[in-house]
Amino acid sequence: MGDDPAAGYQDLPRELASVDALLDDPVFFEPYRGHFSARWGRPSIPIETYLRMMFLKHRYGLGYETLCREVADSLSWSRFARVSLGTRVPHPSTLGKITARCGPGTIAKLNEALLAKAAAAKVVRIDKVRADKVRADTTVVTANVAYPTDSGLLTRAIALIVTLVGVIHAAGGAGRTRVRDRRRAAGRRAGRSRRTSSCATRRPRPGCWRSPPELADLAEATSTEAQKVLINARRGIARQAPGKPDRRGSRWPAGRRSRPVTSRRAAAGTPPPAAAGTAQPRDASGGPGPRTPPGRRPPPDSHRGRRDERLRG
Repeated sequence: MGDDPAAGYQDLPRELASVDALLDDPVFFEPYRGHFSARWGRPSIPIETYLRMMFLKHRYGLGYETLCREVADSLSWSRFARVSLGTRVPHPSTLGKITARCGPGTIAKLNEALLAKAAAAKVVRIDKVRADKVRADTTVVTANVAYPTDSGLLTRAIALIVTLVGVIHAAGGAGRTRVRDRRRAAGRRAGRSRRTSSCATRRPRPGCWRSPPELADLAEATSTEAQKVLINARRGIARQAPGKPDRRGSRWPAGRRSRPVTSRRAAAGTPPPAAAGTAQPRDASGGPGPRTPPGRRPPPDSHRGRRDERLRG
């Protein structure tokens, strides 16, 4: 086999080969140098092995025990992790203890070093205005297309209308105008439409994107009730506004509901004429008595007492 510890191993996959060449840079070992001592303590595993195994762990979403078992079972992963043939794979507890000892600060330094190396290689572009903004040239991943259907659009429209009406009610507008919550009914009808049609298959039949008539009726009813809420909310805002103009265009102070009506006689200070058969109040000399202010009734003894005297005489 020679002096090369990787002799006899199969070639690494393209992704692992790229990461292996990247992690050979000593800049990634510097954040861990302050956590270990060359003179004191028990010897630990090489940092290059730890870094590569932690990459495999996060890349494939594995636990510590599963990671160690897969590295021991795979020749390519053992070569990537720099574990030679005949050497035992690090124990899962060792990986966990190193991770807990170094903490998230070391991970942040690793990310900074990786970002600086990527910027130097012109893989990413760092925004000079905002330091937390990174522009990267990524690739497109193939995925299933979620076609917008009429049922889905109507269901989302009903949910949005009900949510906005709740915001208006919470703000104190149109509190007595209610809108029925039809979100669950719309969801049931949309789900029934998806199950009965072949829209979810790879070969949808023509016209399967159309919504059922009852779902359109729910959306129309919700929209009509929401319009009433909007109208009543606008009316409430107009009533509360100061200096509201009346129907004839004149402005009166807020709080006065109608224009005060004043007759010409009351404005000139002339008493209103007495009704037929009612005696006018007289003073002691026989002349007319004091005028009663407009809008007030005369005292009860002003003419009743004189009428009783005439009846006695």
